[in-house]
Amino acid sequence: MTADLIARKDAAHKSRGRIPATIVTGFLGAGKTTLIQHLVKSANGRRLALVINEFGELGVDGGILKACAIEGCPEENIVELANGCICCTVADDFLPTIEALLDRPEPPEHIVIETSGLALPKPLVKAFAWPEVRARVTVDGVIAVVDGPAVAAGRFAEDPVAVERQRAADAALDHESPLAEVFEDQIACADLVVLNKTDLMDASSRAQAEAAINAELGRRVKILPASFGRIDARTLLGIEAAAEDDLAARPSHHELEGEDHDHDDFESFALRLPVLRSPEELVARLTPVIERHDILRVKGFLAVAGKEMRLLLQGVGARLQHHYDRPWEAGEARDSRLVVIGLKGLDRAAIAAALGAA
Repeated sequence: MTADLIARKDAAHKSRGRIPATIVTGFLGAGKTTLIQHLVKSANGRRLALVINEFGELGVDGGILKACAIEGCPEENIVELANGCICCTVADDFLPTIEALLDRPEPPEHIVIETSGLALPKPLVKAFAWPEVRARVTVDGVIAVVDGPAVAAGRFAEDPVAVERQRAADAALDHESPLAEVFEDQIACADLVVLNKTDLMDASSRAQAEAAINAELGRRVKILPASFGRIDARTLLGIEAAAEDDLAARPSHHELEGEDHDHDDFESFALRLPVLRSPEELVARLTPVIERHDILRVKGFLAVAGKEMRLLLQGVGARLQHHYDRPWEAGEARDSRLVVIGLKGLDRAAIAAALGAA
């Protein structure tokens, strides 16, 4: 699809009074923010607005995107909704945010929404059918970003035969983990699945991951391989799914089970760390802590002694990555803060002590 065609489709939506919106979903650390960075860079200056939702009190993903300073997406067009799941705060947070964007003197040509890794996309899609926004916005598509190596290793998908045997032995047991349920709902709602981190996979593991994804898809949905989320706007925008009118084709595990969606199974907290002597020192301390406490995700901005650049660290399980993302700004507090996300019951005191947190 050419950039001109995307622009014509955007213009057609606007002529009907509806601005297209794209929802980017995916589990913790799948690469949603990196994918959005590439999307924005390849949008050819088209005026975008980004709505970034994070599970936790420190907005790391929004900070990453703001540091890019990309044409067509200035900092004022990046809206952060932190410390609350976007799918659980639709009426209080999300809808007012969308209405504020639409009411600007120069509204965006396309809205891109990054959900937290713990969010279910379907309640968010449903929100676009609300009278407040239905005549003004349409869901162009739901894009699910998948951590290929994790799914290939069976991190989020369980053996259905084994589960059925266990349930037959004791009908009172529910052996589906919360992570598997979130994964299932994100895939089932997608119009496009991005199988990310394929540079870390061989042909066999890639086939395993695709099989796990296809097992959760109830309809024909394209699976695109990617490395570092490198897929441009011409592919990701202009799907024209009108997902808010297609809810029946997007089954939700929680709806089928008659459950309400909440995040009582997860918790997150932020730590303030002392100035680091080196990134390697922190990685050496973090790795055993992550394994010992079964931490799902870590991310944060950190100060390193003798460095004028801010260090960005992100991790999924034991896979940790770090790089200097931008210089510290004049007058900016050089704090080192790290967000820790895991299943309920994390030993916060032990984790803080092991990392030397203040």
